[in-house]
Amino acid sequence: MVEKEEISVELIYIKPGSQNRLILKLPQGSNINQAINRSGVLSHFPEINLKVNKVGVFSKIQPLNTLLCEGDRIEIYRPLMADPKEARRRRAKNK
Repeated sequence: MVEKEEISVELIYIKPGSQNRLILKLPQGSNINQAINRSGVLSHFPEINLKVNKVGVFSKIQPLNTLLCEGDRIEIYRPLMADPKEARRRRAKNK
């Protein structure tokens, strides 16, 4: 019997005041969605909605079906609280 090779990936979810980092061992050929579901992060952070929250690998937004490679860092992004351009305008106006 041939054993399927495993890969090691990192999963990051950052909230104000906390950084959550998990190292996962997954079967080779796993995708982002499978990694997130297998990690258990969705049950610990119910505010994560994969239909709303974008995900990425090494700071590049990727679809959930993206296949993972050894050493990839999956990042779950929170929605922005304010439009960055608008926030800069407000700060400039207040100076």
